[in-house]
Amino acid sequence: MIQIDITFVKKLQIKKNPKDFSMLFQFYGPKIKALMIRSGSDYAFAEDIMHDTMLTVWKKIDLYNSSKGSFSSWIYTIARNNRIDILRKKSSQPYVDINEVEMMSNDPDSEKIILDSQTAANIKKMVRQLPQKQKIIIEMAFNEDLTQKEIAEKLEIPIGTVKSRMRLAYIKLKEGFKEYQ
Repeated sequence: MIQIDITFVKKLQIKKNPKDFSMLFQFYGPKIKALMIRSGSDYAFAEDIMHDTMLTVWKKIDLYNSSKGSFSSWIYTIARNNRIDILRKKSSQPYVDINEVEMMSNDPDSEKIILDSQTAANIKKMVRQLPQKQKIIIEMAFNEDLTQKEIAEKLEIPIGTVKSRMRLAYIKLKEGFKEYQ
């Protein structure tokens, strides 16, 4: 069984040995993927986040500071932030002029573009229907690009409250999204 401790991490920070990183990947990769699946991601999306996270860890391992928290917390925070960033990028749809839609109608990808814009509109509608406390947190996270900690500070509430409201909102959005499909 692989043992990842602070000594192993410091060794990896000093000498970026691919073999050691492979061990790190084998240890944390499945855990990150499982975390993403538990948070509502499908298998392929969870795997993408896992790979993005491990790539970020490889590039930024030297930024880890053990005095600020555990290594696993650092990795899971990177994974969570990667997930949020990807979801945020997917949810932001550019404005499409009706004249452009007409020109695209001959394009085989035009149907996908129209469906994506309809999906974005449905998501915005579902967010508006969330309870006020959940809606505020989702809007601050995605529209203002704030972290959970920043939201907690801005609203002057515990970070645990932010996390639970965000989770409840994700569950409601996921249920609502199933109805639109």
